[in-house]
Amino acid sequence: MPTLKENPSLANYQQYVAELEQERDFKDQTVLDKCLLLGEEVGELFKAVRKKEGLNIDPNSDTTLISHELVDIFIFLCAIANRYDINLDDAFLNKEEINKNRSWVK
Repeated sequence: MPTLKENPSLANYQQYVAELEQERDFKDQTVLDKCLLLGEEVGELFKAVRKKEGLNIDPNSDTTLISHELVDIFIFLCAIANRYDINLDDAFLNKEEINKNRSWVK
């Protein structure tokens, strides 16, 4: 079972996800597979938020914690980044440099 070091970086999470995928035999899933699974998890997040916000949901529908759905989404994001050899630490910093120069108006 893979382990994470204390105070992990995004790169550490990506390595952890890569090891989990190897261990759980998910390594051969394609980017398309991962994107479709990510979409399902986003839907589950929306359902959990709806429940938390007191909106109507099917009472027979399974819902989980928002935090669990966010983690599932994060795992799929790491898996997709890994398949394209994207370092999320670097990508995040690069994109934020771009965002700093954007105009954010109401």
